Amino acid sequence: MVKNLEKDFNEYCINNNLEINKNQIEVIKKLENFSKNNFKPFLYKLFSTNSNQKAFYLFGDVGVGKTMLLNFFFEKLKVKKLRKHFNEFMINFHDFAHTQREKQEENIINLFVRDLKKKATLIYFDEFQVTNIVDAMILGKLYEQIFKEDIKIILTSNTKISELYKDGLQRDQFKSFIDIMNKKSIEHELEIDEDYRKSKENLTERYFYPLNQETNFKINKYFRIISKNKKLNKKTLNIKGRDFVINNFYDGVVRFNFSELCDNNLGSEDYIEIIKNCSFIVLENISNFNDINSNQQQRFITLIDIIYENKIPMAVTSNFNLNNFSSSKLLEKSFKRTISRLYELTSINYN
Repeated sequence: MVKNLEKDFNEYCINNNLEINKNQIEVIKKLENFSKNNFKPFLYKLFSTNSNQKAFYLFGDVGVGKTMLLNFFFEKLKVKKLRKHFNEFMINFHDFAHTQREKQEENIINLFVRDLKKKATLIYFDEFQVTNIVDAMILGKLYEQIFKEDIKIILTSNTKISELYKDGLQRDQFKSFIDIMNKKSIEHELEIDEDYRKSKENLTERYFYPLNQETNFKINKYFRIISKNKKLNKKTLNIKGRDFVINNFYDGVVRFNFSELCDNNLGSEDYIEIIKNCSFIVLENISNFNDINSNQQQRFITLIDIIYENKIPMAVTSNFNLNNFSSSKLLEKSFKRTISRLYELTSINYN
């Protein structure tokens, strides 16, 4: 149970020169109540009933401070806890299911969740989204068992629960997940006018556009500086039997073309392994997007999410200003988050 969360958050804002926002304070108060109801001292548990609301679901537009708030809360909680990228969590589940494939689906889920409970009583998913039909079909049963085992969940998302996996294939089979999340969650929308990642403090001095001789000169000069005294190697990663070659690898400083990472059939599992080997990423020639190349756009969104989760700074080139990218219709909301994160990742203050 967390005490004095609002007081501690006010001090945190003052110490980090952050504006104290009333809408964020409202979230902090709700999180403190969530903590009181779900993480009670042992003796108190003996004489009280368990809370029915085992999840805290915080959604809102990009750059409003959702991640900052739940990061703060997560660090304050003194319980067994895990923070997981949702894609990585589902990869872990599918890998586990593969090792138990002779068993029934319900038994696999039960075994996975019991193993999970040994590691954590709280799981934190930042930027929760569902885009994969395989994941969508299993989530209802998986989360039902997670809540049965009294594991608590906190999540951030750009989308309200009722609109998750909107227009996805066989969405009617996803309804069980929406129902259980509506029943078990405190859902709160965080509304703030300004995207903090686009503030003056986050000047995008490592975002070079348009593509011409001048930007080519600048990115090459910048790359020479950050790779100075580092040896060029060609690094080969074996990802579940498939080789991926990083041609421009300088002891963790890497240089990719957009097409290498987003035109090929790569997914979150590949990106997670690639990013593990990177300390700084130069990504060149980012394309614009529309309904025709939505597959490349989805890969790019996933890639930036994983880079952001791992706090890897970037330098980027494109023909387009960050504010002028277009998007496929289906991915417009998710892509707003990607653009916001690129502001931060390419900021001179992000190291």
